[in-house]
Amino acid sequence: MNGVHDMGGMHGFGKVEAEPDEPVFHASWEGRVFAMNRAIGYLGLWSIDVGRFSRETLPPPVYLGSSYYKKWILGLENLCVQFGLLGKPVKRVLTAVDAPKTLARGSFDRPPPTPAKFEPGDRVRTRNINPPGHTRLPRYARGHSGVVECVRGCHVFPDAVANGKGEDPHWLYTVVFDGRELWGEAADPTVKVSIEAWEPYLEAA
Repeated sequence: MNGVHDMGGMHGFGKVEAEPDEPVFHASWEGRVFAMNRAIGYLGLWSIDVGRFSRETLPPPVYLGSSYYKKWILGLENLCVQFGLLGKPVKRVLTAVDAPKTLARGSFDRPPPTPAKFEPGDRVRTRNINPPGHTRLPRYARGHSGVVECVRGCHVFPDAVANGKGEDPHWLYTVVFDGRELWGEAADPTVKVSIEAWEPYLEAA
């Protein structure tokens, strides 16, 4: 979707400044929010992409005015309401033995339904899409030409699963763009940008 969360290439927000020796959590409540997300996510009611979408749909003033983990807790609140978890007993209880499992990443690899359309070295153009739901194609890369660097296999398609349309697996590629292709002749000519792009985002250039 075209939301305030898609900040790549946007003007007016200043330079991204890395915090020296940044701690994992800046306050104890952030660690609790992280644990709550893992514990409730253990119920298996939603995927990582549904979780992302819950944060993307926060109102712009709330999104911009919230810290990283405040976005997490607000998104979790929305999911608990959406999935009817409030005021109901939970059947699947997380125990200390199960806790390490909440940190394990699931596999999103899936058998390919068709052969890959592209291979390394192919020139491709991203589609200029403006979907109403979740997408992993950033706005700054839409409608631009790049080169396939690598084929990453066939994976769950985030746009489908986050929008309730099933896994709909597709091939995933790393596509490299010249900075000037994305941002014009004033951009640094040495800059190259790589994105992970699912096959429905791409067409032959």
